Amino acid sequence: MSLREWRRAQATSFGVAAGAYERGRPPYPAGAIDWLVPAHATRVLDLGAGTGKLTRQLRERGLDVIAVEPSAGMRDQFRRAVPGVPVLGGTAEHLPLASGSLDAILVAQAWHWVEPSLAIPEAARVLRPGGRLGLLWNRRVEGVDWVSELSTIIGSSRSPDAGRASPQVGAPFGAVERFNVDWVHHLSPEAMIDWVASRSYVITLPEPQRESVLGHVRRLLADHPALGGGDEIAIRMVTRCTRADLPR
Repeated sequence: MSLREWRRAQATSFGVAAGAYERGRPPYPAGAIDWLVPAHATRVLDLGAGTGKLTRQLRERGLDVIAVEPSAGMRDQFRRAVPGVPVLGGTAEHLPLASGSLDAILVAQAWHWVEPSLAIPEAARVLRPGGRLGLLWNRRVEGVDWVSELSTIIGSSRSPDAGRASPQVGAPFGAVERFNVDWVHHLSPEAMIDWVASRSYVITLPEPQRESVLGHVRRLLADHPALGGGDEIAIRMVTRCTRADLPR
């Protein structure tokens, strides 16, 4: 399998794990959303919306939100999780939206799957003058040994978003700005298993290997002395944010 074919298989894998994605993936810190959403914005697109994790946080702010998600399985889960918000099939390279119809586009955990040479002009097309493209990724902080062990088990080095701390945007957008938000995510061991199970690399493993990975994670959570088999896990996170605006 070529690298391009591998990336496509990874990018299109999420639908079969939509339930685990909804249960396990973390939300986004308020400080990141504050920084990414422009003050003048009223109509915002959540691009690559998944099951609507970011969508519902945007809606809670009173914004008029529309979602675009390429996976039918994820769209089905989205409609159950975020009723009342329209979710359309589409991609960053081919947005099913009118030109000049949005104030901002936010892309959470998804920009590494797109082809920037096509996605950037398409984003510029659907944004109004002064509109903003905002990108964000949640990342674990590898500062303690159990988190490093977790990353080894689940193969984080194979992740297509590994190292995407400084995504490039480019013309016709203006200067790129970056901002990191440090925070702590609290979740149950069951949610951590779902988080791992919703990773593209794990989803696409052959079933015996996938079950082996999840078994290793369960043993780590149950046996590591820093976790003690407790009912809640605290994990340090950093949300890496990038924004760029169109000229007015």
